[in-house]
Amino acid sequence: MKLLAKILAPIFVAFALLPAAAQAQEAPDVLVKRISEEVVNTAKADKQIQGGNQQRVLALVEEKIIPHVDFQHMTALAAGRYWRQATPQQQQQLTKEFRDLLIHTYSGAISQVRDQELVFKPMRAAPADTEVEVRSEVQQARGEPIQLNYRLEKTPAGWKIYDVNVLGAWLVETYKGNFSSEIGKSGIDGLIKVLAERNAKLRANSGKARVASRQAS
Repeated sequence: MKLLAKILAPIFVAFALLPAAAQAQEAPDVLVKRISEEVVNTAKADKQIQGGNQQRVLALVEEKIIPHVDFQHMTALAAGRYWRQATPQQQQQLTKEFRDLLIHTYSGAISQVRDQELVFKPMRAAPADTEVEVRSEVQQARGEPIQLNYRLEKTPAGWKIYDVNVLGAWLVETYKGNFSSEIGKSGIDGLIKVLAERNAKLRANSGKARVASRQAS
């Protein structure tokens, strides 16, 4: 999961760099390629991000990334058949906790961006398609290239990402097994509780890191 976060975080941050209108007008592969390159360059040049300033990164994620990711669709897919069994309130709570978990996961990894380069492959899609897959790989100075693909859907607000594939594993499928297991043991509310507790620990660790950073400076 740490590897997943390290690779995905800068890509999600990239969606902050274009207004919604521009995203709606661009083809999904052109959009992802352009903003991915911009965000990687920004992360490399930002000394505070490089220094691990999590408060700055979290603020950036909250402001810029959330509008461009369909967290509800992602959560519904991860919950599978249990999503339809959940009440509207449970669906809302589960989406919030899953969103917060992903935000903390990606935010904690953005400062690790160093020498990665992105290479995109031709997209196989028809002009009328409303769901597409954008394929790419992350090339590093050391080690083999890492497969990184995206699933996007066309919405009234423009293209939005709802799943990511790293090294052949889709994010939604990765969480789907965990969600199903937890729901089987303690129901939807049990899963919500587990995610909430994990997020509380992540927030506490982030707070400790901010204090340590201030003391060190």
